Amino acid sequence: MSKPCCRFCAAPLSHTFVDLGMSPLSNSYLAEDQNADNEAFHPLHVFVCEECMLVQLPEWVSPDAIFDDYAYFSSYSTSWLAHAKQYSLEATRKYSIDETSFVVEIASNDGYLLRNFVDNDVPVLGIEPAANVAKVAEEKSIPTLNEFFGQELATRLRKRNIRADLLIGNNVLAHVPDLNDFVAGMQTLLAPSGVITMEFPHLLRLMEENQFDTIYHEHYSYFSLLTVRQIFAHHGLKIFDVQELTTHGGSIRIHACQAQNDQWNVSDAIKRVEQEERDYGLDRIETYSNFAAQVEATKTRLVEFLAQAKREGKTIAGYGAPAKGNTLLNYCGLGTEVVDFTVDRSPHKQGRRLPGTHIPIRAPEEIAAAKPDYVLILPWNLKSEIVEQMAHVRDWGGQFIVPIPEVEVVA
Repeated sequence: MSKPCCRFCAAPLSHTFVDLGMSPLSNSYLAEDQNADNEAFHPLHVFVCEECMLVQLPEWVSPDAIFDDYAYFSSYSTSWLAHAKQYSLEATRKYSIDETSFVVEIASNDGYLLRNFVDNDVPVLGIEPAANVAKVAEEKSIPTLNEFFGQELATRLRKRNIRADLLIGNNVLAHVPDLNDFVAGMQTLLAPSGVITMEFPHLLRLMEENQFDTIYHEHYSYFSLLTVRQIFAHHGLKIFDVQELTTHGGSIRIHACQAQNDQWNVSDAIKRVEQEERDYGLDRIETYSNFAAQVEATKTRLVEFLAQAKREGKTIAGYGAPAKGNTLLNYCGLGTEVVDFTVDRSPHKQGRRLPGTHIPIRAPEEIAAAKPDYVLILPWNLKSEIVEQMAHVRDWGGQFIVPIPEVEVVA
């Protein structure tokens, strides 16, 4: 493969952010009886661009391979549904969304968010590249296009006089290999007075809190506000506000409009978050050089803790089968010799095995049947929700392990 270049500014990429070795696609779950001899592994080698400071994973794997049969359905997280509901109320109020508006969501998944607008008679359109997930949304009467979003699709929609008064993207910007095409498409589809809101994990929190397991092949980019403002401005879009969120271990929600739209002034929140990023050093390439050692130290501590637990005869089960968990388990080399099984609320994952480690995925009820000494919480960003759901683990003296940012045992 030729030397990779930055997906935004095209500068050559030579500065390593972190190298997590070879890993399978994090959402490529195996059938219980599937032969894994030919399971594909790909590099998880992440770079940072010395010109624009965009942290990025080169396109080792095409989006078609990742999203052909996608296993993530948003509707199985109670806290995420509540987050989506709250967002819809806030956006409706702030941007005067009503039955005369048109709301478009990119990467709309199973319609979990758009249904909040549909319930209020707001016309919507979902755009979802995973056919199996888009089908579920359509079955819920959420109009959905099963396509990848970009300039070509935006131009087709605009020719049909479709413009978005509110254009939403939650946890999609990181999933885009052709970043310039995607952002240009948003500018094309956005109505002159329309607003874009996008949520994505905040690079500052990833680095501060050692969230290396959020790195996997479908996440092509990792954003600071400093960098994402450069990208949007290059394509004629003005980011005028930002909110800091607790979701996914620490995310930001940006609000943007057409560059010539003077209805919205740049908020003090923009200046505050960008100053916080500068104070941490996200505008200096040297800052990014320290992350790899931090990741290696966390791996060592987790592996040593679990090895000691096994030497003491303890049993360990997992909770959840998230993509981030697959990065963690594969990077740390933790398979069925350490974790007996994991459980997940999604029936789309139950009865399968985790990629790479081949740990079986069962229904949550199996925890009570097995009574493990430890439950390793793989979606650590939902630890409060999970500890509450699984409070009965304490009945037999079981404890929870939270692996990120540091190994923590929760009794």
